[in-house]
Formats: sequence, C-alpha cells, structure tokens
Amino acid sequence: MLSILIPVYNYNAFSLVEKLHNQVAELNIPFEIICLDDASSLFTNENQQINQFQNSSFVVLEKNIGRSAIRNLLSQKAVYENLLFLDADTIPVHDNFISNYISQINTSEKVVYGGILYQNSKPSKNELLRWIYGIKREALSASERGKNLYLSFLTLNFLIKKSLFSKVHFNENIPNLRHEDTLFSYELMQNKVESIHIENPVYHLGIEDSKTFLKKSEEAVIGLKNLVDSNLISSDYVKLSHYFQIIKKYRLTSLIGFGFRVFKPLFVKQLLSKKPSLFLFDIYRLGYYCSVD
Repeated sequence: MLSILIPVYNYNAFSLVEKLHNQVAELNIPFEIICLDDASSLFTNENQQINQFQNSSFVVLEKNIGRSAIRNLLSQKAVYENLLFLDADTIPVHDNFISNYISQINTSEKVVYGGILYQNSKPSKNELLRWIYGIKREALSASERGKNLYLSFLTLNFLIKKSLFSKVHFNENIPNLRHEDTLFSYELMQNKVESIHIENPVYHLGIEDSKTFLKKSEEAVIGLKNLVDSNLISSDYVKLSHYFQIIKKYRLTSLIGFGFRVFKPLFVKQLLSKKPSLFLFDIYRLGYYCSVD
C-alpha cells in the first residue's frame, strides 16, 4: 500500500525512520521504508541500524547522483503505488502523521503536501537567517499554502501515486543547484495535476548556519536563472525572476549588479546579524541575479 522514500545525504536518519516505522506498523498495512544514501561521508554507520526495522532498508550509493536523480531512483525501487517522500532532516510533528496521509489515498491522481514547521526555540545567532526565513516563508498553514497551490509546494513531505510520478518526475538534466522542487511543482501545474494541501507537517531540523545558507541561496539564484533561460519555467512563476525581467526591460541590470557588488559586504553584515532582514535578503538575491546576468 505505502512506500516511504527517504533520500539521505550526510544526515542521521535513524530517529526519523524509527518514528515512521512505529506509526505505520500500528496501522497493519503493507508498507516499506526505503532510504537511499547519496554517497555520504558522514553517519553511514549510524544509518545502517535502519536495516534492523521490518520492511526497512538503508543503502549507500557508490557515487553521488544528485537530489533529482535520487528521488527518481527511489520511486523506481518502490513496490507500492502510494509514494510518501520525506527528507532525512525532518521529523513528523504529530503521532497520526502516517494515518493522515493514508486517509488521502484514493484512486485520483493528485499530489498531497503536508507542510513544514520549524521549532519555536530560537537558534544561535549564526543560524538565525535560515530559521527566520523558514518560519516566515515556508511554515505556512494549509489555507495560506492554498492561495498558491503549486509554488508553495515543497518536496520534503509529500504523497503521490507511482503512476503519476512516472509521468511527472524530477528533471535529472538540470544542474544540481537547487530549485528542482520549483521545476517539479511547475510541471505539476502545467500537467494540471491536482494539488492538495493538508495540515500534516514535519519539523525541518537541518538548519544551516547563515553563511552556508547565503551560499546556497546564491546557488539557488543561478539554478533559477538556468531554469528561466532554458525555458523550463516561466519567468513569471517565481517573484525573483519576475522582478529581474522588469529590471532587464528597463536596462537597469548592469547598474543594479554593480551596486550589489559594491554594497555586498554591508548586505552580508546585516544578514549575519542578530536581526536579519528578509526584505534585505530579497534585495540581496535580486542584486546577485543582476550581477551574474
């Protein structure tokens, strides 16, 4: 009935699998939990303990294949028709997490997203930017997500039919620069796949420090630019690329790109402070977009 699929990279997924296994075993349904490790250098010994659970497996790939390819490979290995994808650095918030998803299983082709939360305890200063961004931009209620059904969809906690995933899957031809979830959601929209948002969240535990998050955000800008330039998504789909097109229309790209390079140290100082501004973070990403055009 249910295949729980977890891509792993340099993270200890044992606690997640233990909690999932306890929940699904109580439901007395056919299930499997498959963890594929994308050639990690950390936690492989700890994660081997996952193999002790019934109908559960942990396998390390010989070489890194990237976030898109490993999700596609997980779906190919799945036995059951209902696929529940979860990132390794998450943990269900509620004890009825699995049963909530089981209640969504029917014959219709749809994708179901349960949502994400961040723990309320304030992290250390060097993790504040990622935490604040997550709380303000990602930890949305189902009703809030419903206002933008596809763009608010994240791939760290969702249910989909295997037959549907074989038609709309992750694009392995794009660079491994993030935004694979943006492209996936865009293709769901283009294929008119029904997107359902429910209140069934997981906590996101893997919060990077602010310097790492800034670096990954720059990579994501390049990834987004690649998707737009390759005509894989419309520039209007994401606000950042939409605003860039307006700047480009008025031939202000070079000016803003130059200003970004001049003031970048000041942006970075503010974003690494005790009170990082998401408005300045947006300006930072837009300026970076212009600087790499």
